[in-house]
Amino acid sequence: MGKLTIALDGPAGSGKSSVAKQIAKTLGILYLDTGAMYRAVGYDILKKGIDPLDRERVESAMKDIDVLIRFIDGQQQVWVNGEDVTGKIRTPEISKAASDVSAHPAVRMAMVELQRETSEQYDMILDGRDIGTFVLPNAEFKFYLVASCEERARRRHKELAERGIDRPLSEIQREMEQRDYNDSHRALAPLKQAEDAVLIDSTAMTIDEVARQIIDTIKGEVK
Repeated sequence: MGKLTIALDGPAGSGKSSVAKQIAKTLGILYLDTGAMYRAVGYDILKKGIDPLDRERVESAMKDIDVLIRFIDGQQQVWVNGEDVTGKIRTPEISKAASDVSAHPAVRMAMVELQRETSEQYDMILDGRDIGTFVLPNAEFKFYLVASCEERARRRHKELAERGIDRPLSEIQREMEQRDYNDSHRALAPLKQAEDAVLIDSTAMTIDEVARQIIDTIKGEVK
């Protein structure tokens, strides 16, 4: 098999990251968590005391934000301005900041360039909102993963609870609905299914079931 590039898109909480990691492990390829890049920018913007919604200040700050992706034993690490933030960017506050900064064109283009550069080096699966439509429109395989907002909110609530973060389910669902709207209505590369992407509804499926369906599709087409 030659160079393999898999694009996995979908809304927040649809299970993209978990599925992508499982696929990468099974196929022996690397997984690029593109969302972590935006989380790294959001982390640094908040650290600088800048409102993530302030486009002018965020885009000005981007000149001094250096995001670096490293793979150690197949695991992705994210660094921003020399700081390893891999374990610091999985909070609801950073998640919202990532969504806010990702709407700014300067942030988007800087991260897209980094994603394209990284994907040219390895066999890889990337997940995000616009991988198949904008980042890698020529990806060999494209999948679009969805699930009901209620189910996605339940998953996120469970994930946070396992990390000791107790937040009302209704609040998480409201935030998810808002993020869906923001992601699908942004001017540059909005969240949408690529015309040639395979649609998978994971509402009633496990991570293993979704991963298996994608792997079977890939193996069925790659001889």
